[in-house]
Amino acid sequence: MLYERLGNYNIILGSGSPRRKYLLEEMGLNFRVMVNSSLEENWPDGLSKEEIPVYLAELKGKHLMATVPETTLLITADTIVWMGEEVINKPKDPEDAFRMLRKLSGNMHEVLTGVSLRSGDRKHSFHASSLVWFAELSDDEISFYVDHFNPMDKAGAYGIQDWIGYIGVEKIEGSYFNVMGLPLQRMYHELKKLLGDE
Repeated sequence: MLYERLGNYNIILGSGSPRRKYLLEEMGLNFRVMVNSSLEENWPDGLSKEEIPVYLAELKGKHLMATVPETTLLITADTIVWMGEEVINKPKDPEDAFRMLRKLSGNMHEVLTGVSLRSGDRKHSFHASSLVWFAELSDDEISFYVDHFNPMDKAGAYGIQDWIGYIGVEKIEGSYFNVMGLPLQRMYHELKKLLGDE
């Protein structure tokens, strides 16, 4: 079984995201968190929307893998929000968060997460995509969310597991956990492939 194989590895989550940490804990994995805070999360021109989060996840993994032993299983990820042929990143300030949420209000957007799995000389990357439909949000509702919650560390300035997800998200198509930051069901099966369990 996969979890027996995982017991042979020193599992590291290469992400400072509390949502990803929570999700891995809920999966019952024993791991520690390691983050390269100096890494610039930029990508080259010409990448597709699917390639951008995978590129960033692999970039995070490449920088961290050089500092860990061979028996490490390193999990890195990056999530982007895509709408209108552009990436909606993390907001720079509360005004930017407000602007982003007004753009998402009443519209559909795509959330893409790239995941990189590395262990020794083995590595495997993939992406998952979910579509999210937002109801129309009033300026007062957006301001309440920005003022009382923490949109600053989230792509698209929102967390689907937060208050705004409760009152604003009409429906999603695809993995809910992908929108949170880690497509768990897909990652479970990709880990089985990487470790020869499938």
